Amino acid sequence: MNEEHFLKEQVNKLPDSPGVYKYLDQDNKIIYVGKAKNLKKRVTSYFNKNQQSYKTVKLVSQIANIEYVVVKTERDALLLENNLIKTIQPRYNINLKDDKTFPYICVTRERFPRIFPIRRRIKALGAYYGPYTQVKDMRETLELIQKLYTIRSCKLALSEASVAAGKYKVCLEYHIHNCKGPCEGLQTEEDYLADIQQIHQILRGKISVVKEALRAKMALEVQNLAFEKAQKIKDSIDKLEVFRMKSQVVNEKFKDCEVYSIESDAKVAYLNFMKISEGRIIHSETKMVKKILEETDEEILGFFISYIRIETQSDAEDILCNIPVNDLLDMVVTVPERGEKLELIELSLRNIAEYKRNKTIDLENDEEKSNPALERLQKDLNLKQIPIHIECFDNSNIQGTNPVAGMVCFMNGKPAKNQYRHFNIKTVVGPDDFTSMYEVVKRRYARVIEENKPLPQLILIDGGKGQLNAACQALIELDVYGKVAIASIAKRLEEIYVPGDEFPLHLEKKSLSLQLIQQIRDEVHRFAITFHRNQRSKNANKTELENVKGLGKKTIETLYRHFKTLKKIKEASVEELTAQIGSHKALLLKTYFTDN
Repeated sequence: MNEEHFLKEQVNKLPDSPGVYKYLDQDNKIIYVGKAKNLKKRVTSYFNKNQQSYKTVKLVSQIANIEYVVVKTERDALLLENNLIKTIQPRYNINLKDDKTFPYICVTRERFPRIFPIRRRIKALGAYYGPYTQVKDMRETLELIQKLYTIRSCKLALSEASVAAGKYKVCLEYHIHNCKGPCEGLQTEEDYLADIQQIHQILRGKISVVKEALRAKMALEVQNLAFEKAQKIKDSIDKLEVFRMKSQVVNEKFKDCEVYSIESDAKVAYLNFMKISEGRIIHSETKMVKKILEETDEEILGFFISYIRIETQSDAEDILCNIPVNDLLDMVVTVPERGEKLELIELSLRNIAEYKRNKTIDLENDEEKSNPALERLQKDLNLKQIPIHIECFDNSNIQGTNPVAGMVCFMNGKPAKNQYRHFNIKTVVGPDDFTSMYEVVKRRYARVIEENKPLPQLILIDGGKGQLNAACQALIELDVYGKVAIASIAKRLEEIYVPGDEFPLHLEKKSLSLQLIQQIRDEVHRFAITFHRNQRSKNANKTELENVKGLGKKTIETLYRHFKTLKKIKEASVEELTAQIGSHKALLLKTYFTDN
């Protein structure tokens, strides 16, 4: 059964139910996760060739298997999809995470709860508030809580038995009035939890609820003629009011509201989220995501909303957006057309505009930053422009076996590892470095031209004059010779060869330009030889299995697809092998390993 027929059979077996589907590649790795109201219809649409974009075609070409999970509702599918994407981070899914880890405030679940900042959420630990995109805002909130309430900072396990047994003694925090000594039973659990309940309200943005509770308590103290206690409570109320006024007030009639907006172009989307409570913005963040499969704004925003609501544990019912996404979410979303709610959308879009402006400034600043090594390289090689984009090639083979090549890319003098490329030599038999270099250079830039991507400012070849001439011939045939600078570095004397110059160039040993060239050359050599070793090891392993009489190429491929390595194949039980290749071949394989 061929792969295409196998996938069609899998699609035909899918149910007409809501759920989540997973696409796996030949290595059994999940490359895409999606949700669907109707699994069969949604997955079938990927294999409709008349509706496929270029990126979807690329995704479909790598699908070797399909798995799915049926759920009760679309909402369940949305939550499951979100969790799977966050956990697995498949190659073709939008990833809303970046390299920043924003902090939360955690209120623990224990007898006398503690409150502290944390960056990694552990659900069993307690309730979380955030994330705080501005650490300053989080610290101000914690400082307010410390001023208003005497919450313990120790990590003692204050069980009833340990406190009753007098296991602990009060510390300095008690003596400076930052704690009421629950460890010695000097504060009751009921009194402590009353403060914790008010802290929960503050962290949820319910400042008015806390103020009303404090006013009632203050009135009671006044009634009992405890004026000093009443004054302390009034000071707490004033601190809450100052804290509330620090946040931007939009309109106090908006009690609980979330605002989402999106702007996008062909490659990226910009998203903003604002959470409003009691008329003030208590949380706001803007993200930029790359489009992977030409997703629509509705799809990206729908995923963003579900992601944010899970991350912030939100249950707000009033959700505002700048585009409709009701068909994608199991909740009511409003697209305001006038009034103050429209002004909130405009404010959200202004946040996006400001984010884009700052991003543009950062990019311009990066481009303007001078790199002395590149400037020196431009001067030493007499280049027309500073070589911001450099690509370097190297061949690797041992005694002519498993010939491969590697290409590394440096942007602004730094490795751009996502642009590195491997090449299996296809047209050359035996150790022929010149023809191998010709092949990989031609293949590389034929692809660049076909995909309409920018050429580098400088091509470096690891080798001498022969490799350089072979690379130049490839560029001539592609009609790009002269449009991009090219040079080679010979390993022995660190000589630099450039086209049209009979004699090599010798750069100063301590010059920045030679150091950069050496760094690039060493990196491409490491990259190419690592790939060569992997290929040689892989082929050697396959050769060993080919020695087993009765095993064909397809059987060997099946074994590697499932077990990945020769070691795991050897360690597999007869039952595990039988499940993949049948009992007869499993016994042949086990017998071979036992005898050898």
